[in-house]
Amino acid sequence: MAVKKLNSVRISAGEWRSRLLKFPDSDGLRPTPDRVRQTIFNWLGQDLTGLTCLDLFAGTGVLGLEALSRNAKPSVLVEKNPAVYKALLENKAALQANAAQVINMDALNFLAGNRQVFDVIFLDPPYHQGWIDKLLPLIKQHLSQQGVVYVEAEYALADLDPWQVIKRSKAGNVHYHLLKLHYE
Repeated sequence: MAVKKLNSVRISAGEWRSRLLKFPDSDGLRPTPDRVRQTIFNWLGQDLTGLTCLDLFAGTGVLGLEALSRNAKPSVLVEKNPAVYKALLENKAALQANAAQVINMDALNFLAGNRQVFDVIFLDPPYHQGWIDKLLPLIKQHLSQQGVVYVEAEYALADLDPWQVIKRSKAGNVHYHLLKLHYE
């Protein structure tokens, strides 16, 4: 029986710079490309000391773990797929990422049953399933007043009251955005 080779993605900066994260194949799992992550962390700032992060569709965990590598504390990584969740736990252990909380749960159930508030929320759901429309109304109560939401999508987002797109870019077929709640 052949052993299935794991895929990998590299953390680009911070304490764990150049460390590889291993992950299995899974439908809809697309690691955020290096170039896109560089832009995201230029937008957010290279040092995330004191910021709390939520990686809602964690997948490889590269966004939440990259934030921890840049001094965010803590980072909650939510992943529904059991095999991908197991890989996240293995990556957490390999990095000794004690400030990472890895949760095996559906994103909607997590938001409904949790009252934590975060400074940065990473939202990179599977494409073509309507996740962004379902989640943006629920995320409001989990975002700090100065917080931002990173959204990766297969289409460009427009301002959606009360959300304001403060940064946007595109790499290949990936549209990525930084959103902030617009308070009157």
